[in-house]
Amino acid sequence: MTRSLFTFFAFVLLLTAGACRNSNQSLERDNTRKGVVEAKLLSISHEDGYTKVEIVNPWDTTKLLQTYLLVPRDSEMPKDLPNGTVVRTPLQNVLVYSSVHSSVLQELGGDVVRGVCDAQYFNDSIIAKGLADGTITDCGNSMQPTVEKVIEMNPDAILLSPYQDATYGQIERLKIPIVECADYMEFTPLGRAEWIKFYGELLGKRDVADKIYNKVVADYNKVKEMVSSKNLSKPIVLTENVISGIWNVPGGQSYMAQFIKDAGGNYPWADDKNTGSLTLDFNQVLVKAQNADIWLLKSPAIRTLADLKSSYSLNEKIKAFQTGNVYVCDTNTTHFFDRFPFHPEVLLMEYFKIFHPDQDIDYQLQFFKKIEQ
Repeated sequence: MTRSLFTFFAFVLLLTAGACRNSNQSLERDNTRKGVVEAKLLSISHEDGYTKVEIVNPWDTTKLLQTYLLVPRDSEMPKDLPNGTVVRTPLQNVLVYSSVHSSVLQELGGDVVRGVCDAQYFNDSIIAKGLADGTITDCGNSMQPTVEKVIEMNPDAILLSPYQDATYGQIERLKIPIVECADYMEFTPLGRAEWIKFYGELLGKRDVADKIYNKVVADYNKVKEMVSSKNLSKPIVLTENVISGIWNVPGGQSYMAQFIKDAGGNYPWADDKNTGSLTLDFNQVLVKAQNADIWLLKSPAIRTLADLKSSYSLNEKIKAFQTGNVYVCDTNTTHFFDRFPFHPEVLLMEYFKIFHPDQDIDYQLQFFKKIEQ
């Protein structure tokens, strides 16, 4: 699989993450008492001799997906621990399946990644150097890791992104703690970003994680305040593009729709109640979004309006195409997927800059580039 296909499927996963959620089902957990404010699938409580982390099952929010008991590695095992997966912290030797999690561990100051799966999709220079000099092990395909290599590196924990009814084959039988990183299933940008607190606990970097997250919240809210305090126009914003006859757009209550709203955009499906994605055809999109002022899409292949028309000739019917107001994120050359999950304030500022070009703000686009004529 090429990197372009991988990044496309990664984004489809993000778009469809909430598709199986029941948007009418209320969460029964009060997370604010657990040191977590925005995240709905995570709770953290500091107990006598250990930290208890509970992860709500994203596909059935009346149940828990996992309970982790984080016990300092330099202390004795507490007596009468509740049921859960024990993880000795701080982690020192970690196998990760996704570059988004290696990136957040690095940001927290943890030089702990000693193995990766799907190594070809890690474009981080630190990971690349480790793979080259042998200090980081390539454990093969994430769908079927090379068990011998995993046993040889003997990680403290394996960090991976779960999916519904996931099983992990032989890896589960190694008795290595599997940390299911369900952050991508959160409902809001700040909710996902708050999972940095969990990764901070795993590394013994609680204060660092809190500091990073508090800055993220302050900067994110600063952009929202700019939107609400100014009498700004609200451009109609269309996202993504049709591929093989299918156009996946974020549902009106989705993670990505929230970004558009908070940045002062008018989203055509804002009244929709879905938290996942909507699977539409071109005509369905045209009915709702033909008059879109701005078109945002992600593709390593589309660089010009001619490319966009070549990919689907009817794209020229959309207003943003006709005005040249199309912005493309090259997912091969930017760190979009690694950066924005734990720094939504950056993507929000990016959207603000694109949606309101008349506003004098000190920010240079990092992910998107206006398409060439």
